[in-house]
Amino acid sequence: MIWDDLGFLLSKNKYNENSLIAEIYTMSHGKVSGIIFGGTSKKIKNYLQIGNNLHVNFNSKSENRIGYFKIEIQQAFSPYYFDNQKKLSCISSAMHLVRILTAESQTNENIYKLIENFYILLKKDDWIKNYIFWELELFKLLGYDLIFKNLVDKKIIDNKVKYISKSSIDKKIVPSFLIEKSLNSEDLPTLLDGLKLVGDYLEKSILKPNNLSQPISRLQFINTLK
Repeated sequence: MIWDDLGFLLSKNKYNENSLIAEIYTMSHGKVSGIIFGGTSKKIKNYLQIGNNLHVNFNSKSENRIGYFKIEIQQAFSPYYFDNQKKLSCISSAMHLVRILTAESQTNENIYKLIENFYILLKKDDWIKNYIFWELELFKLLGYDLIFKNLVDKKIIDNKVKYISKSSIDKKIVPSFLIEKSLNSEDLPTLLDGLKLVGDYLEKSILKPNNLSQPISRLQFINTLK
């Protein structure tokens, strides 16, 4: 089995002295694992940064055996953010989520396009808010659609509109920007509340039922914002 495709590098781990095992989310073949021979060499390793877009040639003798990649750089995204720890950490978080939540060799071009759009939102002033909605869109594409407006009651408290969760056990205030998406939110504590709320949903509805742990990269990203 031999094919060519474009893909985003999701993970890389040392295989032996000269090679790496990588996971790449491709446009036409979904998430694929393979060996990159010579992946530790100076010629290749400089552009094997998590999140970079690669041209991939994949070769495998059978579907039951791990194949190997020949790669060329298509577009280097991550190096633009080497001096921005918050955005670099966000890249790591996003790619890790795609890695742990997608199945091997299941094509979904919408997820590939979502990763492309991720780099567009990083350029925006309100990129943190947009990233929160990016996570929610990823969950939706995987079959977990969280619609906040169906889970809250609208109340007026101290002459301000507040959205309170309908849960009889835990009455949480839901940040307004998650309901009224057109609202701007530059208030970092509010954005952190939004990230925490989405993280709680991720853990309870997606990770735990699938015996997965909260990704450390996402927690590290949140810590860079504090």
